[in-house]
Amino acid sequence: MTPSPLRAVLPSYLEGAWCTPSAAAVTASPPALVLDASTGELVTRVSAAGLDLGSALDYARTVGQAALGELTFHQRAMRLKQMALLLTEKKPELYALSSRTGATTIDSTVDIDGGIGVLFTYSSKGRRDLPNAHVYVDGPVEPLSKDGSFLARHVYTRLPGVAVQINAFNFPVWGALEKFAPAFLAGMPTLVKPATPSGYVTEAVVRILVDSGLLPAGSLQLVSGSVPTLFDEVRLGDLVAFTGSASTAEKLRANDSVQTGGVRFTIETDSVNASVLGPDAVAGTPEFDAFVRQVVTEMTVKAGQKCTAIRRVIVPASGVDDVIAAVRARIEARIVLGDPRVPGVTMGPLASIAQRDEVLRQVSRLIEAGGELVIGTTDAPPITRANGTTAAAPAGAFVAPMLLHFADAQAAAVHEVEAFGPVASILGYDTLAEAIDLVRRGGGSLVTSIATHDPRVAVELTTGIAAFNGRVLLLDRDDARTSTGHGSPLPQLVHGGPGRAGGGEELGGIRAVLHHMQRTAIQGSPEMLTALTGIWHQGAAAQTGARHPFRKSLAELKLGDQIGSDARTVTLDDIEHFAEFTGDTFYAHMNEEAAAANPFFPGRVAHGYLLVSWAAGLFVDPAPGPVLANYGLENLRFVTPVSPGDSIRVTLTAKQITPRETDDYGEVRWDAVLTNQKGELVASYDVLTLVAQH
Repeated sequence: MTPSPLRAVLPSYLEGAWCTPSAAAVTASPPALVLDASTGELVTRVSAAGLDLGSALDYARTVGQAALGELTFHQRAMRLKQMALLLTEKKPELYALSSRTGATTIDSTVDIDGGIGVLFTYSSKGRRDLPNAHVYVDGPVEPLSKDGSFLARHVYTRLPGVAVQINAFNFPVWGALEKFAPAFLAGMPTLVKPATPSGYVTEAVVRILVDSGLLPAGSLQLVSGSVPTLFDEVRLGDLVAFTGSASTAEKLRANDSVQTGGVRFTIETDSVNASVLGPDAVAGTPEFDAFVRQVVTEMTVKAGQKCTAIRRVIVPASGVDDVIAAVRARIEARIVLGDPRVPGVTMGPLASIAQRDEVLRQVSRLIEAGGELVIGTTDAPPITRANGTTAAAPAGAFVAPMLLHFADAQAAAVHEVEAFGPVASILGYDTLAEAIDLVRRGGGSLVTSIATHDPRVAVELTTGIAAFNGRVLLLDRDDARTSTGHGSPLPQLVHGGPGRAGGGEELGGIRAVLHHMQRTAIQGSPEMLTALTGIWHQGAAAQTGARHPFRKSLAELKLGDQIGSDARTVTLDDIEHFAEFTGDTFYAHMNEEAAAANPFFPGRVAHGYLLVSWAAGLFVDPAPGPVLANYGLENLRFVTPVSPGDSIRVTLTAKQITPRETDDYGEVRWDAVLTNQKGELVASYDVLTLVAQH
């Protein structure tokens, strides 16, 4: 990586080239200064003055859309993995830059390694949960006619515009990559706008990816600096994803582009998250200890600058003093405040002087509303120097961890005011109903955690608060060591929340990919739906021939390749032999009188699994060849019972063919249909096989 020269104007990457504002633009609109969070030294200057944002968005909609559209879901997923591997190699350089934002090594791990982990996760899920195609099919076939000539499917296709991603200052790597990964996998180009105080770390990530050659043209652009005219440039087909304050989000949401212009707008905003200590989790229990560890972690990791951090510590009224004492002891024993580049420091400064001043303003509001500062101080704290001594910080955005106690747990301010730093408030409750009410007063949160070992407590609290949260963590002695923690969003799970939290659902596995796509109901004939979806539908053209489909490699096999078997008659001896051999002596197979009394059976009937086993014998080609393995059945349904004397036959059709990008084999899904001598449907299911590519 060749980082941008520090102190120069931080460049943007637009329309395939690095660029900075002209000298005239910089003179007319002076850049914002970005300082080292610990020392106050100048790091860089930031400005987007004079840059043509509209042209950049058009570039994404044309060049970016075309380049990404050439790749399948699996091919995009493989690119994400390659990006993750590359960024893993570059972590030392990113960590060095991250430390200038005030991040300790642990903080940088959360941000940088967390962001890389998102790329790995979406690469894996993309190859596992999406087809190696351009269209994603959602849900089963919807028959619309009796003769099967008119069907419907719901499909997702990518939005035709650009995903504009506006990120917060606290996670310059994770925040960018957790939005970029699902958009890229969906096939939608991204324009990322990082927050000014830490945007130089995002710029370094983008530079690494650009230099790698892994990015299709136009798939990722970066604008460094403010974008006040953004909403004048977006249009139907675009998506804007915003992370930041609720007040800013509401102003943006009110824009005509969103209200009437059809621009999708997703939000993840500030959140007064809570953690609830169950009444059973008294001092000395594993749950109490895990709760205290979690509270201190959430107050101090990233200096409390996390949208998922615990702001309200809700505990039984009788245990308030115990929790305060335990939190104080843990902070005194483990938290060393100072420049994160100094060995032994465990908590760094806030991201900027402006952020420090804002946190102190919000703490003053909490104190004025009745909060008593029981841990910490609003005074400038001493910090640890390189020689191991402590002294007042001459510069830097340092704030000590603070815990406030509210005697009135229902005071409005504690549920509304968020000091976005190492600050939390402790509240007491008497009943679970009161604890539920306190959580709800937050107006919608990203996450609430519950520490209890009593399932009844967990159920009552969870059912009472789930509708007000995007995520709920249940913490007890059984998962305390393996839990990923209150404040750690996972790419597999929804990240977002209702109400104040913004109402968005960033992440959540493939759900996040689908945010960048349009769900459409497609009605048509089996032939047309087969052509559109890449999945063979009953009634579409099928071809049989002298060559068994199992003798065809993946490259030779076509949708609709089919084999119809001879018939095989079921005897009573077959049924009894299967029952004896397997031990399945269920009465419907062995007792004529009992079976006949069952409303579903005419008398003794064949085992369903006997029929499936026979079906394999009827359609299989036993010789070694392209089919390497059968790895499962899906959607198995038994429809018509088979009595002794009935016969069955099977029709097997190549339904979906999925090559793998990295292996010399792929997956074939076969449509299997069993019918009896009357042509009635006996059973249907999908057979899954692995087949050699050539």
